[in-house]
Amino acid sequence: MTGVRDQQRLELKGALEAVLMVVDEPATAEHLAKVLDRTPREVADALRALADEYTAQRRGFELRLVAGGWRFYTRPEYAAAVEAFVLDGQQARLTQAALETLAVVAYRQPVSRSRVSAVRGVNCDGVMRTLLQRGLVAEAGAEPETGAILYRTTNYFLERMGLRGLDELPELAPFLPEADAIEAETQEGVPSFDPDAPDTDVDDDKTTEL
Repeated sequence: MTGVRDQQRLELKGALEAVLMVVDEPATAEHLAKVLDRTPREVADALRALADEYTAQRRGFELRLVAGGWRFYTRPEYAAAVEAFVLDGQQARLTQAALETLAVVAYRQPVSRSRVSAVRGVNCDGVMRTLLQRGLVAEAGAEPETGAILYRTTNYFLERMGLRGLDELPELAPFLPEADAIEAETQEGVPSFDPDAPDTDVDDDKTTEL
């Protein structure tokens, strides 16, 4: 029986690692337990065990309990390496997909990823991560109804665009006649894309300096 229990613990740890690799915000032990069909106690014990193992092994990442949920974070002592990697890509050109996503955030902010995806008609999670890494967008709280993270443009965005404020953005309506229809769709919360489909924007080869 001991061997069976050990195998079950290993399987649970592996499943938790796989799920936590793709979460966008901290996941609670209760939610993870429901998804994996385990008890909250089993999941909580496995999460703490994983966190202790990563610390003991001096891994480059750690598993933290933040705001009631668990998520992977890079370990503070490796912040310089992460910063060097992120800043190395600051001068790279933005793809057309990234520019379109940035425009949606600029005009609809604060806005959630799902709303941005609904407006563009494709999953934009990968592109949003790029914009966050570039410092062009930042988190702006959570949506009261759904708890989804909201995003806004940053001062760095204004600097790169040569704007003193968002009020200097050009009027959108003359260039997007269907804006009202899109707004109605997003307000209804009905996405016009398959949420499980891969982000096809990542490989867009049209680039623009920003």
